[in-house]
Amino acid sequence: MVLYTLVATFLCTLVLPLLLFLATAKLWEIYIIRGRDPSCPRPLPPGTMGLPFLGETLQMVLQRRKFLRIKRQKYGCIYKTHLFGNPTVRVMGADNVRQILMAEHKLVAVQWPASVRTILGSDTLSNVHGAQHKNKKKAIMKAFSREALENYVPVIQEEVRSAVSDWLRSESGVLVYPEMKRLMFRIAMRILLGFEPEQTKTDEQDLVEAFEEMIKNLFSLPIDVPFSGLYRGLKARSFIHSKIEENIKKKMEKCIDETKHRDALQLLIENCRKNEEGLNMQEIKESATELLFGGHETTASTATSLVMFLGLHSDVIMRVRQELREKELLDSLSQDKRLDIEMLEQLKYTGCVIKETLRINPPVPGGFRVALKTFELNGYQIPKGWNVIYSICDTHDVAEAFPNKQDFHPERFMSKAPEDASRFSYIPFGGGARRCVGKEFAKVLLKIFLVELVTKCNWTLLNGPPTMKTGPTVYPVDNLPTKFSSYVSN
Repeated sequence: MVLYTLVATFLCTLVLPLLLFLATAKLWEIYIIRGRDPSCPRPLPPGTMGLPFLGETLQMVLQRRKFLRIKRQKYGCIYKTHLFGNPTVRVMGADNVRQILMAEHKLVAVQWPASVRTILGSDTLSNVHGAQHKNKKKAIMKAFSREALENYVPVIQEEVRSAVSDWLRSESGVLVYPEMKRLMFRIAMRILLGFEPEQTKTDEQDLVEAFEEMIKNLFSLPIDVPFSGLYRGLKARSFIHSKIEENIKKKMEKCIDETKHRDALQLLIENCRKNEEGLNMQEIKESATELLFGGHETTASTATSLVMFLGLHSDVIMRVRQELREKELLDSLSQDKRLDIEMLEQLKYTGCVIKETLRINPPVPGGFRVALKTFELNGYQIPKGWNVIYSICDTHDVAEAFPNKQDFHPERFMSKAPEDASRFSYIPFGGGARRCVGKEFAKVLLKIFLVELVTKCNWTLLNGPPTMKTGPTVYPVDNLPTKFSSYVSN
């Protein structure tokens, strides 16, 4: 009797759970195999699907670039995996990415993970489709016209100069990445949402912290329970929405001055008023939050990478200064001369420095789509309903248009050849119908930042080359501690 009890206990505690796990794994395998469309003769891409239900989400979240590098080395430019609750195909390489980006609404449609859609909102530009996407994009693009950008230059220059002055006064050095996020957040609040300077200073710290929390939890399991990532992200979003709503109400109370430039938030309000449904406060808050996210997080990432790459390549700084000297801008800018769009357009090499930074460290690693129907891609089938992730960083890495890919070499962009060799070898702003609407704004902002930095500062990276991580944008794990000192032109 005792022996029987021991055997029964052994079976219940060890063998039965093992059998259940094996059965679950087998059912998982069958489920994945059934995902293949039998009407298509092509095989599924190579790859692994990970653990039952969880897939490979945890490995990807924890390892990020290492996970992606191992996958690419093992399976090539198209492979399958299982992320954020969905079977997924990851795609890289100019030709493969071109087919995805140019097939919007035909073969694929944008579909970010459930946690992103929940936190940012279903009515944001990145999540809407068809006519709604077209109308919203048209309204926002007015905020990035050449005339609008010209009006932004003084505000950007004022904020950058103020930040650089603070950095120069710090004797122990500064943590560049957090400083850059605050700087770009202030600029986005003033330019995109029309916050007044004093209001920006009052709300900045609380809003920055809330955005940090929201962004940290964008890519999380879609489970809204207390203390979960999604719960924390939504709580932070609620605070951001409350501050934006205050600003929206102030704007609505004011009479519109037709002669004065209107910020992106004002344009969104006007666009909503023109719709038959009338003013939708939730929709405007979601769109404004998306603008703040896109308008500061990505530029903060790239500006930090600029400081890093130039801190490691003093010869590039010298050449930027030489270009400014040739345009008779170096001395005048150090004496607080005001920039304009025409001046910025003349700085070709400075623009190449930004392009090369975006090539090596694109701030956004890729984009999410969903297959609307089963289709073939480079000999593999992509089943209907599967997620498709196109990779920006890996596409840059495998592009044959860029020899010596690991070298920071802005001169490669001085001729048109590298960028034009294939339209989709270089895609830091994405491509197709969903190419980044703030592309020109980002270029102007980053060029002003770089010009102001090299005319005012020398700098040293206190920890040397940092380790870079992605979450969700690219950043240095040590926050890039840097000592700035004044530069005096000879």
